[in-house]
Parts: sequence; C-alpha cells; structure tokens
Amino acid sequence: MRTQSEAVHARACKVIPGGVNSPVRSFKGLGIPPMIVESGAGDTIRDVDGNKYIDYCLSWGPLILGHAHPKVVAAACEQMGKGSSFGIATEVEEKMATKIVSLLPSIEKIRMVNSGTEATMTAMRLARGYTEKHKIIKFTGHYHGHSDSLLIQAGSGVRSINPIATSKGVNPAVIADTICFPFNDFNAVRSFFHTNPLGMETAGVILEPVTGNMGVVTPEKGFLEMLREETSRVGALLIFDEVITGFRVGLKGAQGKYLIDPDLTCLGKVIGGGFPVAAVGGKAKIMDCLAPLGQVYQAGTLSGNPVAIRAGLETLYCIEEPGFYEALFEKTRRLTQPIIEAIERKQANACLQRAGSMFTLFFGVKKVRCKEDLKSLNEELFARFFRYLFERGVYIPPSSNEAWFLSSVHTDAHIDFTADCIVKFIEMYA
Repeated sequence: MRTQSEAVHARACKVIPGGVNSPVRSFKGLGIPPMIVESGAGDTIRDVDGNKYIDYCLSWGPLILGHAHPKVVAAACEQMGKGSSFGIATEVEEKMATKIVSLLPSIEKIRMVNSGTEATMTAMRLARGYTEKHKIIKFTGHYHGHSDSLLIQAGSGVRSINPIATSKGVNPAVIADTICFPFNDFNAVRSFFHTNPLGMETAGVILEPVTGNMGVVTPEKGFLEMLREETSRVGALLIFDEVITGFRVGLKGAQGKYLIDPDLTCLGKVIGGGFPVAAVGGKAKIMDCLAPLGQVYQAGTLSGNPVAIRAGLETLYCIEEPGFYEALFEKTRRLTQPIIEAIERKQANACLQRAGSMFTLFFGVKKVRCKEDLKSLNEELFARFFRYLFERGVYIPPSSNEAWFLSSVHTDAHIDFTADCIVKFIEMYA
C-alpha cells in the first residue's frame, strides 16, 4: 500500500508544479504515483508508507558510499556544529581543492559551485573568455544541465548549426552559437573542423566522455583522441563533463580510464557525498581567467559551502582507500553478468552497457552508440519492467535511458535478489 505517498503527492501538487522539484521524479509514463521517500540507510530507501526498496538510483549517482554513511554523517554534523555557512573562504575548501588536484592530473586549479548546471555554464563562459571565440560544440543526447545554451536536441544525422531547443523559453539567439553532432560520429566532427569556416571560431567542445544521461554509452575507440587532436589544432578547449563519471568509473574519472587530458573538467555528484557540490577545474592559465584574477565572472553565495564540502571531502577520503574500486566493480559485475547471460540465452532484443559502477539495461535495441539509436527503445516494456521491480522492492531510475548505480554497501544478498528478479523478467517478457 502507498496511500500516504499518494496523499503527500496530492498535497504537493497544490503548491509545487507537478508535485516534484525535478521532472523525472514524477514517474511520468510509468503508470504509478511517484515515490515519497522518508529515509535511507546503506543500500536501502524507505518511503512514507514504510515500504523498503533496494536502491540502484542512489540520488542519481552521488551516493557511492550508500545512504547515510556514518563517516559522511559524522563529518557533516561536526561542521554543522561550527557553522553551516559563512560566505567567507574556509580551510576545508582548500583541502577539497588540493585533494581533487592531487587525484586528477588534468586539473591544476578548481572553482567550487553548487550544481552541475553551474559547472558546465561556467566552463562554457570560461572557454569563450579564454579563447575569445563563440561557438560551442555539444553532442546529441548529452545532458549538461538546464542552462539555455546547452538545453539543445538534434535529430538523426544532423549537421546543422541551427539546433532546436528542448524547452520553451529558450531564446533562439542564445543557442545560435551551439552546434550539435551525434556522439561517436567521427566524420561529422572532422568534416566540420576541416571544411567549415566556423570550425576556427569554436571556443570549446563539451561532452560526457561516457554518457549517463542517455544511458551508459561509451566512446568508440579513438573518438576522444580525435576530439583532443582537433580541438588542439584549432585552438578550442576540450571540456569533459564528468559530473556523473567523475570518481564513478575510477579514481581518476573517465579521463584516467581513457588517458585523455582535457582542458577543463566539470565535476559533481560524488564530490558532494550527497550534498549539492559541483566544480569546474582545469589548466591554471585557463582557470586564472576567472574573477578575481581575470575578467570572466562567476560567483555564488553558497559555493564551497563548508558542510557540503566537508561531506564530499570525507567521501573522497573513503573512495581512495586501497581496494575500494576493485570491490565496487566486483559488485557491479556480480549484478550485471547474470543479466547479460540471460539476454544472450533468450536472444532478447535488449542490451546491457556498463562503465565502472554504472550501467544501463536497454530494451528494444541491441547496441547504443548515440542518441539516434534510442528511437527504437521499448518504452512500454520498460514501464512494465519498472513496475515489476518496484513491486518486489527494487528501485531503479524511473527512465528507460538513465544510468543505474552501485554503492560500496550493496549487499551480496540484495545484488543476487535483484539479478534473479531481472533474469526472470527477461525470461518471461523480453
């Protein structure tokens, strides 16, 4: 029963648009009312009706240590006792910056912000200020937050420099300098940089090196290297949006996994340990263009909030302990391998794509390498799948093309139960 959840949502709808503060929480298209969470502990969340669910969404990725990890809670509470916000520089900000710089070789300096949207928005402004150019290239299906100039979509085979905004209220003039290409399309990018005069006007190329917001899609061999080569050749900045992948696919992020040295990196999620923390970092000569040293402006009252930063710093201390990622990736393998084998046995029209401790199970497609492949997703089957797991106490991201996440505290019993449920669903319905 979820009577209390439905009552809370009904009341929320009277004072909050759609009853939620982020659209995907509405469970739109899934045929059931949204969840109203009361608490979380370890790998489990509990709703206001007392129902418990094994959580593979983990606040959309940040909770790599699970819910309410004792060390993170203790660190945040200790800082709360000293004061929650000052609007003045604190020592913990320096410690966080120093830690991230020590972990990611491409980052020499870093600026803390509050959200991934802020981080990518700042990175673009910084790229334009540093290069004194205006064009930004992004890839279809890559989500970089909801700032106007990045809220762009494009159809199959698009080569146009006039993309279409995915939201009303976006001024066409704002997106006129944003150029979209399909992910993993070598020819489109090379052709643009080599034959289009606008290639020399490009300030930066921004992408998720491994996507999470259209499901887990990895770069084709050589694609990131090609982007690094072409941006360097024309004097554009290569910007990695590692808000999701940063510390999710390894201690050095996707850039460490693929051995690519971006000019700027956007981070978030894991570095906040469940609190709203994000950052943009990169080469010192670029970062020093930010005020107060340079003329590129960025500011925020709660940027570097000491409680949030302290929680994130404690998270980083935990994940750099020896053996952390080996154990986390083994948990991910334990869950995903039986699913992959079931898909192969059934010859189901589905696929599972994984990177580190994140993965996506796609229904209706055998392989996803770009947004255009998502057109054949079986949304009806996914809705049935979501409800099937939900009824059995398993919570996954309520969208057919989002990343799932594992934490270090997911138990073998919960992992095996989840795998069994998914295998049975594939055998019955896929």
